[in-house]
Amino acid sequence: MLSFFASVAGFILAAYASPLARQGISTISQSTIASYSPYTQFARAAYCPGTATWTCGAACTANSGFVPYVTGGDDSDTPYFFVGYWPSGKAAVVAHEGTDPTQFLSLLVDADFFLEDLDTTLFPGISSSIQAHSGFLGAHSRSAASVLSAVQQVISDHGVSEVITVGHSLGGAIALLDAVYLPLHLPSSIIVRSVLFGLPRVGNPAFASYVDAHLSIVHITNMLDPIPIVPGEFLGFAQPQGEVHILGGTDWVSCPGDDNSSVDCSTGAVPTIFTSDIVDHLGPYNGIWIGTLYC
Repeated sequence: MLSFFASVAGFILAAYASPLARQGISTISQSTIASYSPYTQFARAAYCPGTATWTCGAACTANSGFVPYVTGGDDSDTPYFFVGYWPSGKAAVVAHEGTDPTQFLSLLVDADFFLEDLDTTLFPGISSSIQAHSGFLGAHSRSAASVLSAVQQVISDHGVSEVITVGHSLGGAIALLDAVYLPLHLPSSIIVRSVLFGLPRVGNPAFASYVDAHLSIVHITNMLDPIPIVPGEFLGFAQPQGEVHILGGTDWVSCPGDDNSSVDCSTGAVPTIFTSDIVDHLGPYNGIWIGTLYC
């Protein structure tokens, strides 16, 4: 009889457990939130002039000691990017600039884009089932060789064993493609990981599955930002795992799986762009805003 009542009590407790617990969502600690801030500053710096000499204002000051190796891009077809050595992180860092969020949203919703196979020269050995957004692939291809060369030089000069790709918005999409690309051309001893902000859907479910199986990524989404839910799933796109969603302020949660549909995660919180707030794309990410206005 006692075991019966214990079973019933257990059932009731499970039924009334918090939504976070029921869906496998967990709260992010304040120390972990703080640990993401250096990457937020790198993503912010990618928008700012002065990265070639690491004199880009507050974003550069926040990661003082960083040694830039190469900067590039034209703020048009090829977003600005930089690669360098981060002594305090003992890593090579690759960061890509994003773009104006209102124009970017319009592009992702209305433009003539399509899913295409990955270039076998840039991505040797990748299955033909894996596809990504044609525009993102084009932007990535224009900086790929420069990024790889600079990363190889940082590894040679400093003996680092880790490469971190960072980006916000469009820059996040390119940084994710870098994270797929770089391990195919670097020694297997080199660890490549990504910390991304406001990441749009980059590829198809096979692409997301490849990322899940081979990469270590965190992609941080903010409140009602619409960019992470476009291009739409109905167009064949998917988000990989690794989402950290900001409910507000320092209330952050980890969202397991691909495109978690919980209302506490981006896909569930923003079912359509008509229920979104584009300003959330810019921040704040633990008090830090990202974009050309925040250099």
